[in-house]
Amino acid sequence: MAKKEFPDKQAAKPQEKEKPAANEGGAGGLLGDFSSKISGLTSKLFGIFKFILAIILLPLLYSTIVSFINEFSQIDTGLQRIFYSGVASFLGIYLFIWEPAVIYNKGHRLMEVTFSFFKPMVNVAPFLLPIYTIFIFIIYGILSFWVRGSWLIQYALFLIGFTGILHLVFASKTIRSKKGDFLKANYIFSSCFIFILNLSLMALGLSFIFERFSFVNFCNVSFTTFQNILQAAFKQLFMF
Repeated sequence: MAKKEFPDKQAAKPQEKEKPAANEGGAGGLLGDFSSKISGLTSKLFGIFKFILAIILLPLLYSTIVSFINEFSQIDTGLQRIFYSGVASFLGIYLFIWEPAVIYNKGHRLMEVTFSFFKPMVNVAPFLLPIYTIFIFIIYGILSFWVRGSWLIQYALFLIGFTGILHLVFASKTIRSKKGDFLKANYIFSSCFIFILNLSLMALGLSFIFERFSFVNFCNVSFTTFQNILQAAFKQLFMF
């Protein structure tokens, strides 16, 4: 007798229809594209707004520098040269010999540890605050109670100039290296703000060391010069 052939069980089963992939070409994809476009547009608008603020900060930066130089010129000329020697020494080392990034990075980590109790400041404080310059002011203030020699203020001013410009250069360099900065708005705004804040902190510290250096006068001259620049620009733009 001939054997009966039974059909394959797999073949006997009805073939299952392939289900379309979820959200493939559907409303979900459209919503995703729309949200990404909105996010990109918002980022660009915020970049433009920050760029406008950066342009406004430029005359404030100029007025702060003018005011600082004006107040700093009131102290002894020899001490002024020592301070500027510290600034020039760092620039000479940085441009022609060695980039002391390791010094800045250690100070950066030190600030992160210092503000570890407050998370929002961990990401901001290392860029804003010149940790080495602040330490020098504190150490000078402590030692000045016992040390009466002129060498202490000379070394302090040299290190204040050196560490102050070190922080400004590497903080600006770190911000500039970040990607996705539309119109370089973040770099210009942050650099101006850091420069203004650092000069203000330095002026505050120097006002405690020198009687002729007035922090109040520094603020008044900065504000007055800034106000005069804005008024002159406003008249030029809207004069008919």
